Amino acid sequence: MSPRPAAPTAQPDVLRRLSRLDRFLPVWILLAMAAGLVLGRTVDGLAEALDAVKIGSVSLPIAVGLLVMMYPVLAKVRYDETRRVTGDRRLMGASLVLNWVVGPALMFALAWLFLPDLPELRTGLIIVGLARCIAMVLIWNDLACGDREAAAVLVAINSVFQVVAFAGLGWFYLQVLPGWLGLETTSAEFSVWTITASVLVFLGIPLVAGFLTRTLGERAKGRDWYEGTFLPRLGPWALYGLLFTIVVMFALQGDAIVSRPWDVVRVSLPLLAYFTITFGLGLWLGRRLRLGYARTATLAFTAAGNNFELAIAVSIATFGVTSGQALAGVIGPLIEVPVLVALVYVSLWARRYFAPTEETP
Repeated sequence: MSPRPAAPTAQPDVLRRLSRLDRFLPVWILLAMAAGLVLGRTVDGLAEALDAVKIGSVSLPIAVGLLVMMYPVLAKVRYDETRRVTGDRRLMGASLVLNWVVGPALMFALAWLFLPDLPELRTGLIIVGLARCIAMVLIWNDLACGDREAAAVLVAINSVFQVVAFAGLGWFYLQVLPGWLGLETTSAEFSVWTITASVLVFLGIPLVAGFLTRTLGERAKGRDWYEGTFLPRLGPWALYGLLFTIVVMFALQGDAIVSRPWDVVRVSLPLLAYFTITFGLGLWLGRRLRLGYARTATLAFTAAGNNFELAIAVSIATFGVTSGQALAGVIGPLIEVPVLVALVYVSLWARRYFAPTEETP
């Protein structure tokens, strides 16, 4: 990969480089919320119909929506790039620390700081902090001229790591650590095995499907066709799945949302703090380690983003579709998209402070 200039004379128009679907994602989320609220108030017996058929503790329509929104993201990952990028020990070490030590601990602290009196929303935020980004980070990284291959590998590693570690971290941050600190622990309804099953179903199944799709697709048609023709057709289905899930969720818990607008605002505040702090730490650490601009941007965005799809799936499966935990997950992408678009501009501005000789080939 050829070095990129350290200080471009003109920065790209970030919003125009986004697809129409991605550019207006907050609008689509708001419309999906509104549609769900309308359906919940006008369609009698909707909740009973949605719960008529279940996969485990999750209604079948929501389970389908969750799987649909996870699969396209994981089909984009270049799994064969893992060995090359994992050779960069500085990048790998920094990413693992930011994603699996700093990120969850910071969200735990912010959740307790901002929501000490709202245990359901607080728990939902902590679960969000455990779900490391594997989706939109590829878009933000590309817009910020980050290292595409490094981003793909970090996404793959985060995907696999979540299958292995998510349930254990959930147990630690929801039950063990609060007990050590003399804080309220999550209720007895919490089950580490329920979270394990949720991760295996809603991340494990699409992870295997995504891996097989890329492997077989490239073997049959080649990488150019797979990434140039197939993925653009498959990609929008992740958003369709997310919006469908939001419609169903808001149809079921619309009354709680309408009656608690201040709680929605309170959830937004720690999310804003989380995105900006983790992104800033990523930029600072990457520059200190002399990773070069491209990989520093990748490090910062993979640390700042979260896998709200997985957080929503785990919250629904563990606590129910009408729970405050699930609501906290739904609020996430509404805040994340505009904030991370703004951070793309911040990243491009900060690019001038990286010397060309620091660029990683």
